[in-house]
Amino acid sequence: MNRTRPLLALLSLLFLAISLILLWFVILSGITRTSPLRQTYFLRADTSGISGARAVSQWTYFKVCGLNNLDCGPARPALPLGDAWDSNPSGAPAGLTGKYGGHTTSHYFWYMWRFGWVFFLLALFFETLTFFSGFLACLGRVGAAVSGMVASLALVMLSVAVALMTATFVKMRNHFHRDGREAHLGRYAFGFSWAAWAALAISTVLFLLAMLQRDKNHYVNRRSTYDTNGHDHVVADGPVTGSGGRKRGVFNWGRRSNSGKSFDGRRVKDDY
Repeated sequence: MNRTRPLLALLSLLFLAISLILLWFVILSGITRTSPLRQTYFLRADTSGISGARAVSQWTYFKVCGLNNLDCGPARPALPLGDAWDSNPSGAPAGLTGKYGGHTTSHYFWYMWRFGWVFFLLALFFETLTFFSGFLACLGRVGAAVSGMVASLALVMLSVAVALMTATFVKMRNHFHRDGREAHLGRYAFGFSWAAWAALAISTVLFLLAMLQRDKNHYVNRRSTYDTNGHDHVVADGPVTGSGGRKRGVFNWGRRSNSGKSFDGRRVKDDY
């Protein structure tokens, strides 16, 4: 077995584990108050003066919370971003509100975040599959190939997720700025998301490199060509044994009848 493949597979699993941990930090933000989860949010904005909203709102994966992820609302899957305020709110920035999510969220932000939310879960699912299949990559090329393909699919899902997340909350921040309100992106959530993407990308490349590694005990066909009586004589050896000797392979070209001839092409018995 090639000794490089297990090493590449273990490095792949290490980066994949890092990606999974960072992804869980993003998904569990707002669920507990322990660090770094309480500092993890996608956007913090001044929502004072908006009907039904807190003075400061922080958007996390499952909830909309107050400052430092306290005073959170109920956890909801793919929550509308307008969950921070009442239906048909007054004082909310133009472009954020609409008829979606119980008349709290505009068409654009409703679909952008719902798709981004789902792709985060899909990425988590395929990354988990890759982690368990990654142990097979230590055993052979087939396991490395399967892990590389599943990791590539997870990378596509996470790429879509972080791209939609970035577009959604950057535009949302800009709407608050145009309304004269303070808002800034959560450095922890964005840092964890993009770091998870980078770690997964490195893991995928390492799995593919492990797949390309060939075993040392594969058949190596060697050809030696020399001229005998005007004809090429080709001999192909089989696998190289561990002791350095060679076994004669099944591919042998040339005729053994030529072995009875001298170098000038005449039979040896003709000289006598």
